[in-house]
Amino acid sequence: MSMLVRPALVLLLTLGCAFAQDSAAPSLSQDQIRDLIRQTAANDMENDKRQRDYTYIQREEEHHLDGKGQVKSTETKTSEVLEIYGEQVERLIAKDDKPLPEKDARKEEEKIQKLIDKRKNESEEERNKREKKEEKDREQNRQFVREVADAYNFTFVGIESLSGRDAYVIDGEPRPGYEPHLKEAKILPKFRFRAWIDKDESQWKKLDIQCIDTVSFGLFLARVHKGSRIIIEQTRINDEVWLPQHIAVKIDVRLALLKNFDVEDDITYRDYKKFRTDTKIIPVGEVQPPQ
Repeated sequence: MSMLVRPALVLLLTLGCAFAQDSAAPSLSQDQIRDLIRQTAANDMENDKRQRDYTYIQREEEHHLDGKGQVKSTETKTSEVLEIYGEQVERLIAKDDKPLPEKDARKEEEKIQKLIDKRKNESEEERNKREKKEEKDREQNRQFVREVADAYNFTFVGIESLSGRDAYVIDGEPRPGYEPHLKEAKILPKFRFRAWIDKDESQWKKLDIQCIDTVSFGLFLARVHKGSRIIIEQTRINDEVWLPQHIAVKIDVRLALLKNFDVEDDITYRDYKKFRTDTKIIPVGEVQPPQ
């Protein structure tokens, strides 16, 4: 998952369905839950680093809806995600589940080669500047995570089995009177969530997040409306890291005071392989169509 997606994943810490609590199950206090969420979020930041050691296939299916919620059109994009000089790069390999035409595939290869050449010729000063910026972004993400743990009142719902593993089920509701320290954290009170956290490894297994109030980005540039929802599921890979498995998004957004756009996005991730040992960048002609 990209560095843009990770903060969003943490943000997705905001939704709730309605489970019946098992009175026989153990309980967790507010402080215990906050500590658990901080630890889980720290583990997720480590997952982000380890994900860069992997290549994988990402398939995005986007549905555009009409005013009645019916699908007007569907578009799919399948990409191979690579790590090149510490940077994750997407190479588009199919549209609508059909391999790219040779001309478009060649453009994708040229994009990859251009990045490789840029990194090869990067000066030490340029590399240091880029790495400092990346570390600054990671620190901002860590600060945002710390705010998440303080922005909600939590309810321990119980323990549920997901994929054969026990997970704590926790609801988060915006805490009245919460005053964010970061500018980015001002949107937190506009979301609620339900989280499933793996009991043994303190890792996000599933997040179900719901927008409960209109969220504005920029000066009238975009508004995400109440009812928009994101569900994220992760899976354990190679007994060493938890990585994205499925993301489902339903969003009602208004762009630049224009008409509303209702979109459903379904993203799946598969074929995780250790980049340094299992894979290599191959020429266009050798790329196989998605299964």
